[in-house]
Formats: sequence, C-alpha cells, structure tokens
Amino acid sequence: MIDIDALKSGNRRALGKAITLLESSRTDHRDSAEQLLESIMPYTGNSIRIGITGVPGVGKSSFIEVLGNYVVDQGQHVAVLTIDPSSSLTGGSILGDKTRMETLSVNPGAFIRPSPSQTTLGGVARRTQETILLCEAAGFDVVIVETVGVGQSETLVANMTDVFLLMLLPGGGDELQGIKRGIMELADIAVVNKADGEFKRKAIHAAADVRRALQLIQPRLAQWRVPVEMTSALDNTGIEEVWQRVCEYREILSDGCLQERRQAQSKQWFWSETREHLLDELKRSVLTKTGFNPLEKKVMDGTLPPSIAASKLVTEFLKHR
Repeated sequence: MIDIDALKSGNRRALGKAITLLESSRTDHRDSAEQLLESIMPYTGNSIRIGITGVPGVGKSSFIEVLGNYVVDQGQHVAVLTIDPSSSLTGGSILGDKTRMETLSVNPGAFIRPSPSQTTLGGVARRTQETILLCEAAGFDVVIVETVGVGQSETLVANMTDVFLLMLLPGGGDELQGIKRGIMELADIAVVNKADGEFKRKAIHAAADVRRALQLIQPRLAQWRVPVEMTSALDNTGIEEVWQRVCEYREILSDGCLQERRQAQSKQWFWSETREHLLDELKRSVLTKTGFNPLEKKVMDGTLPPSIAASKLVTEFLKHR
C-alpha cells in the first residue's frame, strides 16, 4: 500500500515504491496503480517537463548531472527519469544511467529513477508519462526525461514534455547527416555538447551548421526561434545559458500554449493506451491461446499474409466477446 501523504511530501521511498507499482505487470498491482493515479491527479501538472535526446556518446548523462545540480542550486527540486535499453532476454535495464550521475544521485534536491524501455518504441518506457505525474505529485519542480538515443521513433518523448532538447556532437555536417529530420523539427533547443579542449573549434563549426539547418525548418512555435547553445559538462560551461533558454521557452508556453499542448499530449496518450489495452486483451484471450494458432502458423509458413491473418483474428475475437 502506497502512503499518499508520504508521496505528496516528497518522500523518496514512497515515490520509488509508487513507480515500482506502476511498472508492475501484475493485474492486481495495475488496479492499485490506477487508484493511486486517480488520487494524485489534482496535485500534478505544475512542473517543467524537459525531454532530452541525442545520439549515444553525446554525453546526455554527464550533461543532465551538471544541469540537475545547477537547477537544484537555484532552489528547485529535480526528478530525472532515465530510460535504458533493455535486455531482450530478461527485459532488465542494460546501462544503469544512475551510476553515471554520482553527484546528482546523492543530491538531496534530486531524484533519479532508471527504467528499462522493454518493448516500448520511442526511447521511453510505457509508464514514463504516469511516472511524470507521480514526480509532480511528490513536489518536483522540474522533471527531466532522458531517452535511449536518437532513432526513427524517438519523437515520442516530445509528446510527453514541454521542452524538447536535442543534443549533438561537435561533428558538423557529418553529425547532421545521422539526425532524422523529424527530430530536428521537434527540437525546441539544440545543444552542441563536449565543446571543450580540442573539440572546441569543431563545436563552433557544428553549432553554425545546426543554425543553418534550423533556418530551413519551421519551429513548433511561430514566436520562438530555436537557439543553438554550446556546452561542456567537463568544464561546466554553457549550462546556465541552456537553463535560461528552457525558462524563456516555458514562459512563452505559459501564455496559453502550454495548456493546449498538454491537452493534445493527453489525447494522444489516451488513444495510445487504448491500443495497448486492446492488444493486451487480445493476447490474453482464450481465442488467441487456442483456436487461432493455425493462423499464426499460416503466417509463419508464408501461406497467408499477416494483414489478412490479423483481420481474421480480430474479427473472430470480437465475435466471441
């Protein structure tokens, strides 16, 4: 049983137990999780939600640690939700980002929670959006979601946060070639990281290349021109400037755009969860486990197209409901 009052007071143990409850696949746990979510809804929505993505090796964890410590020093409470790649065998987390944020993990003003992405696409875990709500109910002013890395479906993180931050390496044009245009279109702030030492000159050129590329892309907000900042987690430079940009963007959103964006995100989340629940129900049904294995076999044998087999399966499933 989760102590709601302890959760609302910011108790880390209660928050951790609540997140574990959300992530459980047990039916009875899910029922309890749904009751918990309904009870905390009046205490949610007051944080700055920041999504941070970037190619593997760009230094997301180091950057988040420095940024998180800076924000805490400004009097804020920061929750960091890191999404790690999952083992295809056990479903467990592979990287464990929390171990790479040594100073932030012991900062009393911060909370770090790694979660395995499991089978969810988009670089986030299925329960990430619900976890954001729990962190807000626990009194965190800033919630940072760190994704696995840039991929074709990585844009999912932009649909659950207020500010989408894209991190890049000092690779100039070559780096841009590997970034999907869709992610560039969703970026609210671009950050060229590792702008230090021998990479400083490359970072300057990379930032210029990114600015030119962004001129060809329509920003998400007409009144906002996507800024490009250079940072170094190693030298602790550029962090204050990035935080200022986050605050500036969030201020613009507060003028009516924030509610509209979050309503659109909630609507998309609703239909996404509807699809997931229907699929879960279909997989759990007796029909799927017994009577329609022949359909699966025909698909595997190449005698029936998957699209037709799926249509037959759903039709028969609905007949027996």
